[in-house]
Amino acid sequence: MITRRNVLLACGIGLLVTHRLSRGQPAATIRRVGLLWTSSEAASKDLRVAFIQGMQGLGWLEGKNVEYRFVYANGNVDRLDALASELIGQQVSVILVGSSQSAHAAQQATKTLPIVLAGVGNAVGAGLVASLAKPGGNITGFTSQQDEVLGKLIGILHEVAPGARRIAILLNESSPLHAEYWTGAQRACAALGLVALQVVASTPAQLGAAVEQIVRQRAQAIVVTSDSMYFAERAKLQELMQTTRLPVAYALRDHVRAGGLLSYGYDPAANYRNAAKYVDKILKGAKPVDLPVEQATKFDLVINLKTAKSLGITIPQSLLLRADE
Repeated sequence: MITRRNVLLACGIGLLVTHRLSRGQPAATIRRVGLLWTSSEAASKDLRVAFIQGMQGLGWLEGKNVEYRFVYANGNVDRLDALASELIGQQVSVILVGSSQSAHAAQQATKTLPIVLAGVGNAVGAGLVASLAKPGGNITGFTSQQDEVLGKLIGILHEVAPGARRIAILLNESSPLHAEYWTGAQRACAALGLVALQVVASTPAQLGAAVEQIVRQRAQAIVVTSDSMYFAERAKLQELMQTTRLPVAYALRDHVRAGGLLSYGYDPAANYRNAAKYVDKILKGAKPVDLPVEQATKFDLVINLKTAKSLGITIPQSLLLRADE
C-alpha cells in the first residue's frame, strides 16, 4: 500500500539525488576563438558583428560556451607575426583571418592550430592551401578570386567613363597578391585599349603621395584593388580621392558607402558570417584538412549616384539595371 509517508520519503530521495546530480554536473566548456585583424577595432566593427551573429545563429553564445580574443594590427602588417603568436599563447582553439597578410602570419605561427579564412583572396595562388577541394593542412574557409574579378571591375569603370584611357591601379606591395593584381589589371586594360598605370601605397602614410602620383601621371580614372589596409583607411582614402575629381572604382562596397563612385566584388560581411560555419564545425571536432575551401560566388555591383552626380557622370541605364545596390 502506498502511504503518505512512502510518498514523502520517495520525494525526499528524488530531490536529494537531483541535488547531488546537479552539483556534480560539469560547467559548460567555454571554447576560445581568436580573431587576427590587419585593420583597427573601429574599422572592423561591422565584420566582427557579422561573424558573431553567424556564431550566435549556430548556438555559440559569448560568455556561455564561447569567448573571443581580438587582436588588431591597426594597419601595421609588421605586427601581425607577434599578434598571431599572442593568440596561440592564449590557447585559442581556432584563428579567424580576413586578409592575405594576416593569413600568412597565422600560417607562419602554427602548422597545427586550425585557421579559418573569411574571404581571403586567391587562397591557392597565395600559397595558403594546396587546392580548394583538398586544402592539405590546417587552413580552410572562404576564398575569393579577386584577381579575376578585377578585370570585370575595370570593364565596368570603362562603361561609366569610356573616354578615360589612362587608368591608375592602386596596389599594396605588402600584399602577397599584388603581383597577380597588377598582371590582371594590365591584361584587362590591354583588352580594352587602355593604359594601366601602376601606383603603390603599402602603408597609410603613403596614400597621400600615391594620390599625388596619380595626378602627376595624368590618370583619367582610378581602380583601387581589394586590400585590408585600404579597407581600414577607407574614410581617409576617399577624402584623398575626392581631390582628384576622377571616377574611382573599388573592389569592396564599403568604399562606396564611404563616398566612392562604384564597386564590384564580394560582400565581406557575408563572408565573415559564413565563416562562422567553418569555426562551428572545427569547434565540434572537424579537421581543416577535411573541409574543402569554398569560393565566394556572389559579387555585387554597388553605385553611388550622389557621387556620380557630383562628378558630372551619367551612369548608363544598362548598369543601373544590373546594380545590386
